[in-house]
Amino acid sequence: MLTIHRARGIRTADGAQDQAGDAVVVDGDRITAVGGYDELAARVGAGARTREWVGYLAPGRFEPDAVALLQAHYWPDPREAAELGAEPLSGERLHDLGMTGERWGASARRGVQRLLGRGVTAVAGPFTHPAVRAAVDRSPVRVLPAPRPDPLTSSAVADFAVFAEPGGECLATVVGGRLVFRRA
Repeated sequence: MLTIHRARGIRTADGAQDQAGDAVVVDGDRITAVGGYDELAARVGAGARTREWVGYLAPGRFEPDAVALLQAHYWPDPREAAELGAEPLSGERLHDLGMTGERWGASARRGVQRLLGRGVTAVAGPFTHPAVRAAVDRSPVRVLPAPRPDPLTSSAVADFAVFAEPGGECLATVVGGRLVFRRA
């Protein structure tokens, strides 16, 4: 299905205003066009749905430290906040938890959700802990062997984030053309 994602503008990976316009056309999992909304809407016709965003479209972020974040940290369940706090635990505090495979998997799922909430669409791997690897493999994030640019250009995979302002809060994350995170 064709979707036009329209926003206040498009930002480059470094946060600068892109002169390409204010919209991208996504067909399945690919960006097929970038430009001004009026031009793109006229080109694709009434068959496309439009998703309006109050922020700026930007390329999805790459997290090079994902292995450390997910395999060397415990991301507490909100129900554990009174006891453990809300921030990830590592070191001695992590060791004292007596981690099981099930707990590692649940922690990794919560960690991935936090990454998606920051606009991350790709992470560096590989993941060696079986429960963490399974959680990441089941998630929408892409695992890459090394950083690579992921620009918002025609024919690129449709991985992008919507930010309220450059460097601001992530409002939504789209991976492969699918909305995988949206701030409530």
